[in-house]
Amino acid sequence: MDRTKAIEQSIIKKYRKQIWRKFVKGVQTYDLIQPGDKIAVCISGGKDSMLMAKLLQELKRHGKFDFGLVFLSMDPGYNEKNRQKIEENAKILNIPVQFFESDIFQVVTNIEKSPCYLCARMRRGFLYAKAKELGCNKIALGHHFDDVIETILMGMFYGSQVQTMMPKLHSTNFEGMELIRPMYLIEEKDIIHWCQYNDLSFIQCACRFTEEMEELGEVHHTSKREEMKNLLKYLETMNPNVKKNVFKSVENVNLATIIAYSDDQGRHHFLDTYDKGED
Repeated sequence: MDRTKAIEQSIIKKYRKQIWRKFVKGVQTYDLIQPGDKIAVCISGGKDSMLMAKLLQELKRHGKFDFGLVFLSMDPGYNEKNRQKIEENAKILNIPVQFFESDIFQVVTNIEKSPCYLCARMRRGFLYAKAKELGCNKIALGHHFDDVIETILMGMFYGSQVQTMMPKLHSTNFEGMELIRPMYLIEEKDIIHWCQYNDLSFIQCACRFTEEMEELGEVHHTSKREEMKNLLKYLETMNPNVKKNVFKSVENVNLATIIAYSDDQGRHHFLDTYDKGED
């Protein structure tokens, strides 16, 4: 059997429960795709975005309505080896990737404070602009279930807020554009297993800043996200459902028990209405 076909079948058959069904459930639960959409599938070259591309291809092939896909990869300054790896994997997976260049790595390398945050923001802006230029109304990013949980915890521990990575968002800077996360319910461990089963390897962080630090032996891989991953691994030894419980906690918020919260109308404190509830 052709290798590409075997990889595609593994999604639908062997990993049907762990990956395909969760992908379809996420798309349906959060109403991520409508008939006539033209979606820019953002390919970073990592395992998550590559699997997302295959999932969307399969949905288009087997789905009940038609929508368009453009597979878009922005080269922010990859070294030759990483660019070649992305191209090779796209060929193996039969993903017709369109590349376009930017100088983001060159810009953020000289930023001392939060270069990763700035890089992510700039990359998203470039992708929105290119997607809109190509007539797309949505961009799809490859964030998965673990990304969601880690983001919730980082917000609590380091941002002093309860905030969720949403399954979809309207763009505030690009009118008519929307961001969707089709892998929202898929766990990272299952993505890793799928890669290993199909003998696939993808680029990790391709950042020039990280490469330079590795050459100097100064990378210790202690990012806040990595801290959350390690914390969750520890908590799972005591409660294997801890990630699912964190996720459900942001679905089951009882505002009557919240000291304060903010919305489009402003900030609200429980004392604002506390005495009004007396008999």
